[in-house]
Amino acid sequence: MSRSFVTCSLVAVAAVSLGVQAAPDADGVSAAEIRIGMVNAQSGPASGLGKGMLEGAQAVFKEVNAKGGVHGRKINLVVGDDGYEPDKAVDETLKMIEKEKIFSLFGYVGTPTANAVLPIVKEMDVPLVGAFTGAMTLRAPVIKQVFNVRASYDDEAETLVTHFLDKGAKSVAVFYQDDGFGAAVLSGTDKALKKRSMAIAAKGTFQRNTLAIKTGLAAMLEAKPDAIVMVGPYAPLAAFIKEARAAGLKSQLATVSFVGTDNLVAEVGKDGDGVLISQVVPFPEDDSSPLAKDCRDVLSRHASAKLGFVNFEGCITARLMVSALERLGKEPSRAGLISALDGMKGFDLGGVSVNLAADNHQAMNQVFLTQIREGRIAKIR
Repeated sequence: MSRSFVTCSLVAVAAVSLGVQAAPDADGVSAAEIRIGMVNAQSGPASGLGKGMLEGAQAVFKEVNAKGGVHGRKINLVVGDDGYEPDKAVDETLKMIEKEKIFSLFGYVGTPTANAVLPIVKEMDVPLVGAFTGAMTLRAPVIKQVFNVRASYDDEAETLVTHFLDKGAKSVAVFYQDDGFGAAVLSGTDKALKKRSMAIAAKGTFQRNTLAIKTGLAAMLEAKPDAIVMVGPYAPLAAFIKEARAAGLKSQLATVSFVGTDNLVAEVGKDGDGVLISQVVPFPEDDSSPLAKDCRDVLSRHASAKLGFVNFEGCITARLMVSALERLGKEPSRAGLISALDGMKGFDLGGVSVNLAADNHQAMNQVFLTQIREGRIAKIR
């Protein structure tokens, strides 16, 4: 029996033991409001990601509420903190559904936490919109209740590997968080290399919510690969980058969007120069992007914050949710929300095309490439 099967079974048992019953469509909806539940890392070493998603989403919802809400209902975003730990994510999700009576789940952060709540989402038929993860477990096969906004980690890994090889790299290693997130990007990197008849040159790991990177770094120092795909949030990757540079490692370093770009740049300092980061949202300072301008303006008005990559994703995800709620009409139901999202193929979200359909629950697939230069993030393409 696989570990994932056991985990799913335990979650199902936990739901039953807590007396959780499938919530009716009326849950989370009153004449005055719609209650949306967000569970993610509001504390701990990945909290910059959860807080960024919250900041961007909440600014959009405040803007919508100030104009009268959606069909006369204000959006009430209820927030739970899972500290980027799967068990806490399960507890908080059950609380959202059973106690808070939310209408939909929204804006989760992380592969291990999102994977942990999938059995609940499926069993209780509650939509989960816009998780901050590119894991294929949320994408293939399509899960009726799960709607992804961002490109997948397979998409990001393909972009990074292509860049490495175009620049002459002959060997690519992976330094990764030893959990579902790390495994997802490891798999994507492996797929990208196998397409080119190559294999991962070396692997190094560290544990989630720690800065224990020395063993994984030792593996990279021994292998001396031309390039390394790093997989983790900003705190451990900043520690890895600093120690790798101090040890004289010459490999080209890169990571995927989940890192939390703005937090990484702030933490890594001058040692970050040259590090590549794949992104799944347009460049925040791109004046040609109507969506970037919209989110900059909304954050300025309602959060007094500068637009970065994470709060930009929160803004985009909230804009998509609001658009779906508007399409849903005056008598919202969970089944209706799923149907509304399934009908958003070719939907224009401010210059960015959303392509959701019953057979495709990934709204966007674009990947952008950026690089840290002189303590700032710069757009490559």
